[in-house]
Amino acid sequence: MTTLKRSHDRKVANLATPNGKASKIQNAFGLPAGRAYSCPGATSICERVCYAGKLEKVYKGVKAALIHNWDLLTGTDQAGMVALLREMIGQFDSDCVKRNAPKAFRIHWDGDFFSREYAAAWAIVIRENPSIQFWVYTRSFLPGNNVVDLLVGIDNLAVYLSVDSDNAEWAPVIVAEYPSIKVALLADTMVNAGIGIAAIRSDDKPGAACPELVGQLPLITVNGGACFTCQLCPKGKADIRFAFEKKGRVNGKRPELVKA
Repeated sequence: MTTLKRSHDRKVANLATPNGKASKIQNAFGLPAGRAYSCPGATSICERVCYAGKLEKVYKGVKAALIHNWDLLTGTDQAGMVALLREMIGQFDSDCVKRNAPKAFRIHWDGDFFSREYAAAWAIVIRENPSIQFWVYTRSFLPGNNVVDLLVGIDNLAVYLSVDSDNAEWAPVIVAEYPSIKVALLADTMVNAGIGIAAIRSDDKPGAACPELVGQLPLITVNGGACFTCQLCPKGKADIRFAFEKKGRVNGKRPELVKA
């Protein structure tokens, strides 16, 4: 059977090369981005700033690998999806054992859950691999393709709602039903992202600023990628805020929230 292709991603690397400049193990998985492919919940904001989508345009090999994954998964039924994902994660597990590396896997460095059937396939495989910590950000929480109920409550999976101003109205609904789910909010500035998270939670807690974006952690070192070093997202420890404007990434300080 033709296999799915994993990706090297420096930011999420669970094991770095000796010089600390690249990922040694492919511990991420991607699909082509956009509403025409795997992102039914794509917003105008994410389509405008999506770094992964930009990489697809720049690197033909990257796009080819993502299309390969897309074709395999959309060309089969749920049982076939499970078989494909099971084989890929089995290969990742073997790589980690061989290199004595921590088992942390990022689902969808590019792309998203394009159907409930696909999300359910991932849920099966994640539960089969309790020694691996998985994490994912998703915009597939709107009516018509809401996969949250299939993914929450799995001990070794951290799920983040990927929120911006275009889909923020739905986030409080999901959080109210599933309080354990985390929020990853993208805004122009870290302050505004914090205000948005606090509004979704109906409290004054703005979440944590991504430490790599605010310069508190390098993208990758000999100890691994920024996400693996930080562990906030991989283990679902906190809501997280991102800023797409560089001037809005000044620092990770708590924003001053103004209650209405």
